[in-house]
Amino acid sequence: MTDKIEFIDLKTQYADLKQAINSRIQRVLDHGQYIMGPEVVELEQRLATHTQAKHCITVASGTEALLISLMALGVKPGDEVITTAFTFVATAEVIALLGAVPVFVDIQPDTCNIDPTLIEAAITPKTKAIIPVSLYGQVADMDEINAIAAKHGNIPVIEDAAQSFGATYKGRKTCNLSTIGCTSFFPSKPLGCYGDGGAIFTNDDSLAKAMREIRVHGQERRYYHTRIGVGGRMDTLQCAVVLGKLDRFDWEIEQRLLAGERYFKLLDSVSAVKQLAVRPDRNCIWGQFTIQIENREAVLEKLKAAGIPTAVHYPVPLHRQPAYQSLCRISGNLVNADAAAARVVSLPMHPYIDAQTQERIVKAVAEATA
Repeated sequence: MTDKIEFIDLKTQYADLKQAINSRIQRVLDHGQYIMGPEVVELEQRLATHTQAKHCITVASGTEALLISLMALGVKPGDEVITTAFTFVATAEVIALLGAVPVFVDIQPDTCNIDPTLIEAAITPKTKAIIPVSLYGQVADMDEINAIAAKHGNIPVIEDAAQSFGATYKGRKTCNLSTIGCTSFFPSKPLGCYGDGGAIFTNDDSLAKAMREIRVHGQERRYYHTRIGVGGRMDTLQCAVVLGKLDRFDWEIEQRLLAGERYFKLLDSVSAVKQLAVRPDRNCIWGQFTIQIENREAVLEKLKAAGIPTAVHYPVPLHRQPAYQSLCRISGNLVNADAAAARVVSLPMHPYIDAQTQERIVKAVAEATA
């Protein structure tokens, strides 16, 4: 019987890191500080060192990271926030929750990241922030985006790095490339916990102070509330899990890069597959290893029959989601987002995937697309 292929192999990762993770969890169980325990501060310090950002604020999820960031910037009803229509819904959800307007621009067809050349045309006097998404593990064109933001009165830029934590851009780490960087520690992310978790990064002291207060219900000190906030803390146990994984994280990134290179070489001979482009001034850590194909549903059925797990990130762009059609503003046309939504397929990807498994996957893809 052929071994089962895992889409994301958290079981093998846990077996490899069991002692480190268990000892970290046991330490929390022993001291009993489940909310804002010492592991929270330790993780924030280590993540700040990793990114070289001045401040790291751990929060309850990647979604909370984005929401708290917008709240700290003072985004209010009627404001506009420019972002991509081709992303997970959380990117736009937080904008809508504050009563602001998501303004969608199109993506680059070869990377699926937001097209910076289209951002300027979307800016109006109501624009209060720009949220580029570093999709699939490759950082967006942050220098170009920051330059446009600076030209128009230093509009704050929030990088949504939920899929790219650990990636680099021109020698710098994701999450320390703009006004604010946000990431997620959802279990399937490059650095994941065993529940929900996230983090915010900034070099701005006043923003960091605001975000720390917002995550604890707007408290400046206990029971003294200087601003509207949320219950947005990351649990101590989840911080312990991430700490248990952190010593191996650089190795895992190296393995992701090697696995991505193997996929590229193997898929190069499969003519029906369009691979994403990786810009030469950055890496892609493949939070998702995503390709584009035609006749997707038929291909997915064949891959399923062959025992190859797949996922589609994402089948319906945000401007076509029922909840957002009446809330958003579309700048230009979104033909590339529509095209990508109809063609993208994510293949199994994790640090423990081996060459033999990848060969089996690519062979099945070649047969399914023939």
